This record gives sequence, structure tokens and C-alpha cells, in this order.
Amino acid sequence: MKQRFLLLFIALISVQVVVAQNFTINNGSGSFKIKGSRKHLADSITIFYHRPINFNRNSRILMVVPGAGRNGDDYRDSWIETSEKYGVLIISPSYPEKEYNYGDYHLGGIVKDLNLLKGVSFKKGTNQVHIDENAIEFNINNNKEDWIFNDFDRLFKIIKKSTNSNQNKYDMFGHSAGGQILHRLALFSPNSKADRILASNSGTYTLPDYGISFPFGMENVGIQQNRLKKSFKKKLVLFLGELDNESETRGRILRSETADKQGTNRLDRGKNFYTFCKDFSENSGMKFNWKLELIANVGHDQQKMAEAAAEYLYGQ
Repeated sequence: MKQRFLLLFIALISVQVVVAQNFTINNGSGSFKIKGSRKHLADSITIFYHRPINFNRNSRILMVVPGAGRNGDDYRDSWIETSEKYGVLIISPSYPEKEYNYGDYHLGGIVKDLNLLKGVSFKKGTNQVHIDENAIEFNINNNKEDWIFNDFDRLFKIIKKSTNSNQNKYDMFGHSAGGQILHRLALFSPNSKADRILASNSGTYTLPDYGISFPFGMENVGIQQNRLKKSFKKKLVLFLGELDNESETRGRILRSETADKQGTNRLDRGKNFYTFCKDFSENSGMKFNWKLELIANVGHDQQKMAEAAAEYLYGQ
């Protein structure tokens, strides 16, 4: 308890806000802003960080992607103790919902002209959001420069320069909506400098199913099957809470005809996604580096999943 209090005290007294491009990341917690990419040049992304006291040029860098709340400060705070214990620099980008809608954030910007005014209903007394797929309108955004995945390498480059880091890669952890972003990162942007990618408790998945359209499949996104070789070589870990099942009421979960074919809860959807991808890669003769990790006695809880992820990434 004393150690946790001390770490939080260090974080509080060190808080600062700076604006990129040229800046120094000092010890403790703080934040700075960067501009969005291409179609979001007029928008800014707030980057929350924690630099541990024992940070050096060889220290690992972890990028933490928040859920639908876009609360990068809370996600950063969940990793402060890990940061100080293992000397890991924590970076958490917070995308404002006003400028980055569901398509720009959850779906990585792969869609544009998204209209959610029709076809969406909330089941009273539950965490379920029901979607009429025939009523939802959007177009595929083939301009990859608009995709959110590009921001992560760009941010890493800024961090690397400002800390004089020797690292050439970075780890990633994303929970819920963040998990959606990260499994799509592995599929759609396999050339990124992200090393170990922990996609935690995603609500829905994009399967490499060429008979189903995006966002649940890849029929209409222009990604050829042979390009998935690099995707399956990434160190993606499906990080699933065993209690994030049909009894879990925290966090919104999307329900639709196609989504429910993946399962009706996050745990089943994650397992089915992993199995589908493993079978797809093996049947296609592609090397498969992905892993599935089940976390006992944890549901849709980003802090507890973060604690398990810290042990998985840095405690072994």
C-alpha cells in the first residue's frame, strides 16, 4: 500500500502538459498533444505518459490504447506501478470522440461516411447495442493514410527522439475498443513497428473471411489473402478474461446477425476469432505466431487485465 501511494504521489507532483513537436518527457506523469494525421490535421490527440525514475535509453516502451471512453489518463494510471517496477515507459493516446467517431476509432478509419443514426437500438436494462446491418450506411476508405494505425508508429518516432531511446520496436496493450483496434492493426498494418500486441476483451472482430464484408469480414477491403502472411507472423496475443462471458454486464456489446455468428459474448467471440484465424493460416500454408491467453477470474475490467498483461509482458 505504501509503495502504491508513493508511486501515485510521484505521478501527481510530476504532472505536466506540453505540446509536441520538440519537448522533453521528464520523470513521472504528464501529457502532450500531437496533431492527427491527414483528414484529422485540424484535430489533436492527447498523449498521456508515465516515465519511471529508472528509465534509460534501453528501457522498453509500451503503448496503451484505451477503450470506448478514450480515457488515456486512466489507462496510463493503471500502468504506473508496472512502469516503476520494470522501468517501462507508458504511452497512452486519447482520441476525442467528437472528432474520432466509431468508424475512425473502433474500426481504425477503414470506413468513411459512417451513418449510425438508423439501425441502432439499445436494449433497456442491459449492456447490449442491437444493430440492423441493412440500415447502417458507410463506405470503405481505401486511403490507408487516414487509418488510425499509422499514428502509432508516428507517435513512437516522436517518443524515441524525445527520450533518445535505443528501442526500435514497442509493445502494445488495448482493452475493449482498444482491443478491437489492435487486432485490426495486426491484420491491416502488419509492417508496423509494434512488437508484442495484446488485444484484450474486444467486443467484435474482423475475421479474414472473404465471404463476409467489413467490419466482420474482409470481402470488400481490398486486402489480398497472401498479404495476411505478414499479419499472422505478428506477435498478436488474444488476451481474454474468462469471466467476460454472457454474465458480464460492464461495457457495451454490439449484437447483430453477423456479429452473433462470432458468439454472443466477448469471451466466445475472442476464442472463435482465434480458432478461425489459426485454421485459416494453417489451411493456407502460412506461419501462425498468434497466441490465446485466458485470464482466470477476470471479466471486462481493464485494470485487472492490465495487471495480468504486465506480468505476461515483463514479469516472466
